[in-house]
Amino acid sequence: MSGAGTDRRPRSALTLAVLAVLAAAGVALLLSLGVWQVKRLAWKTDLIARVEARLDAPVVPTPGPADWPTVTRDAAEYRKVEVTGRFLNDKAVLTQAVTEAGAGFWVLTPLVSGDATYLINRGFVPAATRNDYTRPEGEQSVSGLLRMTEPKGGFLRSNDPAGGRWYSRDVGAIAQAQGLTNVAPFFIDAARSGDQAPIGGLTVVQFRNSHLSYALTWFALALGLAGASVFVGWHEWRLRRD
Repeated sequence: MSGAGTDRRPRSALTLAVLAVLAAAGVALLLSLGVWQVKRLAWKTDLIARVEARLDAPVVPTPGPADWPTVTRDAAEYRKVEVTGRFLNDKAVLTQAVTEAGAGFWVLTPLVSGDATYLINRGFVPAATRNDYTRPEGEQSVSGLLRMTEPKGGFLRSNDPAGGRWYSRDVGAIAQAQGLTNVAPFFIDAARSGDQAPIGGLTVVQFRNSHLSYALTWFALALGLAGASVFVGWHEWRLRRD
Protein backbone atom coordinates (compact mmCIF):
# COMPACT_ATOMS: atom_id res chain seq x y z
CA MET A 1 0.00 0.00 0.00
CA SER A 2 1.57 3.28 -1.12
CA GLY A 3 1.77 6.40 1.07
CA ALA A 4 -1.02 8.95 0.58
CA GLY A 5 1.39 11.91 0.38
CA THR A 6 3.87 10.48 -2.17
CA ASP A 7 1.30 9.67 -4.90
CA ARG A 8 -0.66 12.95 -4.83
CA ARG A 9 -1.04 14.38 -8.29
CA PRO A 10 -0.57 18.07 -9.03
CA ARG A 11 -3.62 20.28 -8.74
CA SER A 12 -5.33 21.39 -11.90
CA ALA A 13 -4.33 24.70 -13.48
CA LEU A 14 -7.78 26.13 -12.67
CA THR A 15 -7.45 25.21 -8.99
CA LEU A 16 -4.00 26.76 -8.80
CA ALA A 17 -5.25 29.92 -10.47
CA VAL A 18 -8.11 30.26 -7.98
CA LEU A 19 -5.75 29.66 -5.05
CA ALA A 20 -3.30 32.21 -6.42
CA VAL A 21 -6.02 34.85 -6.78
CA LEU A 22 -7.29 34.20 -3.25
CA ALA A 23 -3.76 34.33 -1.83
CA ALA A 24 -2.98 37.59 -3.65
CA ALA A 25 -6.23 39.13 -2.43
CA GLY A 26 -5.48 38.01 1.12
CA VAL A 27 -1.96 39.45 1.05
CA ALA A 28 -3.27 42.72 -0.40
CA LEU A 29 -5.94 42.95 2.30
CA LEU A 30 -3.48 42.26 5.11
CA LEU A 31 -1.02 44.81 3.73
CA SER A 32 -3.76 47.44 3.44
CA LEU A 33 -4.72 46.83 7.07
CA GLY A 34 -1.09 47.24 8.09
CA VAL A 35 -0.77 50.50 6.14
CA TRP A 36 -4.02 51.75 7.72
CA GLN A 37 -2.62 51.05 11.18
CA VAL A 38 0.58 52.95 10.29
CA LYS A 39 -1.58 55.95 9.33
CA ARG A 40 -3.51 55.59 12.58
CA LEU A 41 -0.20 55.50 14.46
CA ALA A 42 0.83 58.79 12.88
CA TRP A 43 -2.56 60.34 13.73
CA LYS A 44 -2.45 59.12 17.35
CA THR A 45 1.15 60.26 17.84
CA ASP A 46 0.24 63.72 16.53
CA LEU A 47 -2.85 63.84 18.75
CA ILE A 48 -0.85 62.95 21.87
CA ALA A 49 1.72 65.63 21.03
CA ARG A 50 -1.00 68.25 20.54
CA VAL A 51 -2.76 67.35 23.79
CA GLU A 52 0.50 67.45 25.74
CA ALA A 53 1.19 70.89 24.26
CA ARG A 54 -2.26 72.09 25.39
CA LEU A 55 -1.69 70.77 28.90
CA ASP A 56 1.58 72.70 29.09
CA ALA A 57 0.07 75.89 27.64
CA PRO A 58 -1.26 78.77 29.78
CA VAL A 59 -4.93 79.11 30.63
CA VAL A 60 -7.04 80.89 27.99
CA PRO A 61 -10.59 82.27 28.07
CA THR A 62 -13.30 79.72 27.36
CA PRO A 63 -14.56 79.95 23.76
CA GLY A 64 -17.67 82.11 23.43
CA PRO A 65 -20.73 81.40 21.26
CA ALA A 66 -19.12 82.90 18.15
CA ASP A 67 -16.27 80.37 18.41
CA TRP A 68 -18.34 77.28 19.24
CA PRO A 69 -18.56 76.04 15.61
CA THR A 70 -14.75 75.78 15.51
CA VAL A 71 -14.46 73.81 18.75
CA THR A 72 -13.72 70.21 17.79
CA ARG A 73 -12.19 67.23 19.54
CA ASP A 74 -8.97 67.37 17.53
CA ALA A 75 -8.60 71.13 17.74
CA ALA A 76 -9.58 71.94 21.31
CA GLU A 77 -10.07 69.04 23.72
CA TYR A 78 -7.96 69.25 26.90
CA ARG A 79 -7.24 72.94 26.34
CA LYS A 80 -6.86 74.74 29.67
CA VAL A 81 -9.64 77.34 29.94
CA GLU A 82 -11.20 79.71 32.44
CA VAL A 83 -14.69 81.18 32.70
CA THR A 84 -16.48 83.44 35.17
CA GLY A 85 -20.20 83.29 35.89
CA ARG A 86 -22.97 82.22 38.22
CA PHE A 87 -23.82 78.59 38.98
CA LEU A 88 -27.38 77.33 38.52
CA ASN A 89 -27.16 74.91 41.44
CA ASP A 90 -30.79 73.88 41.15
CA LYS A 91 -30.09 72.59 37.61
CA ALA A 92 -27.17 70.32 38.56
CA VAL A 93 -27.19 66.66 37.52
CA LEU A 94 -25.16 63.67 38.69
CA THR A 95 -23.57 61.37 36.12
CA GLN A 96 -22.16 57.97 37.00
CA ALA A 97 -18.37 57.88 37.44
CA VAL A 98 -15.56 55.54 38.37
CA THR A 99 -12.41 57.35 39.48
CA GLU A 100 -9.23 56.77 41.47
CA ALA A 101 -11.34 57.80 44.47
CA GLY A 102 -13.82 54.98 43.83
CA ALA A 103 -17.32 54.74 42.36
CA GLY A 104 -19.76 57.60 42.54
CA PHE A 105 -20.89 60.55 40.46
CA TRP A 106 -19.69 63.63 38.64
CA VAL A 107 -21.49 66.82 39.66
CA LEU A 108 -22.37 68.71 36.48
CA THR A 109 -23.64 72.22 37.18
CA PRO A 110 -24.59 74.84 34.57
CA LEU A 111 -22.75 78.15 34.83
CA VAL A 112 -24.21 81.27 33.19
CA SER A 113 -21.63 83.68 31.79
CA GLY A 114 -23.09 86.63 29.91
CA ASP A 115 -25.52 85.25 27.35
CA ALA A 116 -23.91 81.79 27.32
CA THR A 117 -24.27 78.74 29.53
CA TYR A 118 -21.47 76.28 30.19
CA LEU A 119 -21.80 72.86 31.78
CA ILE A 120 -19.15 72.51 34.48
CA ASN A 121 -18.03 69.14 35.79
CA ARG A 122 -17.29 70.40 39.29
CA GLY A 123 -15.85 67.08 40.39
CA PHE A 124 -16.52 63.75 42.07
CA VAL A 125 -18.79 62.75 44.96
CA PRO A 126 -19.02 59.22 46.44
CA ALA A 127 -22.25 57.33 45.86
CA ALA A 128 -23.06 57.18 49.58
CA THR A 129 -22.89 60.97 49.96
CA ARG A 130 -24.01 62.01 46.50
CA ASN A 131 -25.96 65.05 47.68
CA ASP A 132 -23.41 66.23 50.20
CA TYR A 133 -21.37 68.79 48.26
CA THR A 134 -20.84 72.55 48.17
CA ARG A 135 -23.10 74.81 46.13
CA PRO A 136 -21.32 78.15 45.57
CA GLU A 137 -23.44 81.28 45.26
CA GLY A 138 -22.61 84.49 43.47
CA GLU A 139 -20.00 85.07 40.80
CA GLN A 140 -17.42 82.30 40.52
CA SER A 141 -14.29 81.81 38.40
CA VAL A 142 -13.73 78.27 37.16
CA SER A 143 -10.61 76.94 35.47
CA GLY A 144 -10.19 73.48 34.04
CA LEU A 145 -9.93 71.36 30.90
CA LEU A 146 -12.23 71.73 27.91
CA ARG A 147 -13.88 68.39 27.17
CA MET A 148 -16.17 67.32 24.35
CA THR A 149 -19.68 66.04 24.92
CA GLU A 150 -20.24 62.31 25.51
CA PRO A 151 -23.50 61.48 23.72
CA LYS A 152 -25.84 58.52 24.15
CA GLY A 153 -24.53 57.04 27.40
CA GLY A 154 -21.86 54.91 28.96
CA PHE A 155 -21.22 51.90 31.20
CA LEU A 156 -23.13 49.89 28.56
CA ARG A 157 -26.27 51.82 29.50
CA SER A 158 -28.17 54.61 27.79
CA ASN A 159 -28.92 57.87 29.53
CA ASP A 160 -32.43 58.14 30.97
CA PRO A 161 -33.26 61.87 31.07
CA ALA A 162 -36.86 61.27 32.17
CA GLY A 163 -35.71 59.21 35.14
CA GLY A 164 -32.80 61.50 35.95
CA ARG A 165 -30.24 58.73 35.43
CA TRP A 166 -27.11 59.77 33.57
CA TYR A 167 -24.27 57.49 32.53
CA SER A 168 -22.31 59.97 30.41
CA ARG A 169 -21.79 63.70 30.17
CA ASP A 170 -24.09 64.28 27.20
CA VAL A 171 -24.21 68.08 27.05
CA GLY A 172 -27.10 68.34 24.60
CA ALA A 173 -29.34 65.87 26.41
CA ILE A 174 -28.61 67.38 29.84
CA ALA A 175 -29.30 70.89 28.53
CA GLN A 176 -32.63 69.82 27.09
CA ALA A 177 -33.66 67.90 30.19
CA GLN A 178 -32.80 70.85 32.47
CA GLY A 179 -34.38 73.49 30.24
CA LEU A 180 -31.09 75.28 29.51
CA THR A 181 -30.57 77.60 26.55
CA ASN A 182 -27.57 78.75 24.53
CA VAL A 183 -25.40 75.98 25.97
CA ALA A 184 -21.84 75.40 24.79
CA PRO A 185 -21.37 72.10 22.91
CA PHE A 186 -18.65 71.07 25.37
CA PHE A 187 -18.17 70.92 29.12
CA ILE A 188 -15.34 71.91 31.43
CA ASP A 189 -13.63 69.52 33.85
CA ALA A 190 -12.94 71.85 36.78
CA ALA A 191 -9.52 71.83 38.41
CA ARG A 192 -9.24 70.90 42.06
CA SER A 193 -9.94 73.88 44.29
CA GLY A 194 -9.94 72.39 47.78
CA ASP A 195 -10.73 69.33 49.87
CA GLN A 196 -14.49 69.77 50.01
CA ALA A 197 -16.77 67.79 47.73
CA PRO A 198 -17.07 67.71 44.84
CA ILE A 199 -13.42 66.88 44.26
CA GLY A 200 -12.15 68.28 40.95
CA GLY A 201 -8.97 67.67 39.05
CA LEU A 202 -9.53 63.94 38.54
CA THR A 203 -9.41 64.02 34.74
CA VAL A 204 -7.34 61.15 33.37
CA VAL A 205 -5.44 62.19 30.24
CA GLN A 206 -4.22 58.94 28.76
CA PHE A 207 -4.38 57.58 25.24
CA ARG A 208 -4.03 53.96 24.31
CA ASN A 209 -1.59 53.64 21.40
CA SER A 210 -1.25 50.05 20.15
CA HIS A 211 -1.28 50.87 16.44
CA LEU A 212 2.38 49.89 15.93
CA SER A 213 1.82 46.38 17.32
CA TYR A 214 -1.35 46.05 15.21
CA ALA A 215 0.53 47.14 12.08
CA LEU A 216 3.35 44.66 12.72
CA THR A 217 0.78 41.89 13.24
CA TRP A 218 -0.94 42.58 9.91
CA PHE A 219 2.38 42.79 8.06
CA ALA A 220 3.56 39.53 9.67
CA LEU A 221 0.34 37.79 8.61
CA ALA A 222 0.79 39.12 5.06
CA LEU A 223 4.36 37.83 5.00
CA GLY A 224 3.24 34.46 6.35
CA LEU A 225 0.50 34.11 3.75
CA ALA A 226 2.86 35.13 0.96
CA GLY A 227 5.43 32.61 2.20
CA ALA A 228 2.85 29.83 2.39
CA SER A 229 1.67 30.64 -1.13
CA VAL A 230 5.23 30.47 -2.47
CA PHE A 231 5.76 27.14 -0.74
CA VAL A 232 2.59 25.68 -2.24
CA GLY A 233 3.59 26.93 -5.67
CA TRP A 234 7.06 25.43 -5.32
CA HIS A 235 5.59 22.12 -4.14
CA GLU A 236 3.20 22.00 -7.11
CA TRP A 237 6.09 22.77 -9.46
CA ARG A 238 8.06 19.86 -8.03
CA LEU A 239 5.12 17.50 -8.49
CA ARG A 240 4.73 18.52 -12.10
CA ARG A 241 8.49 18.18 -12.72
CA ASP A 242 8.59 14.68 -11.21
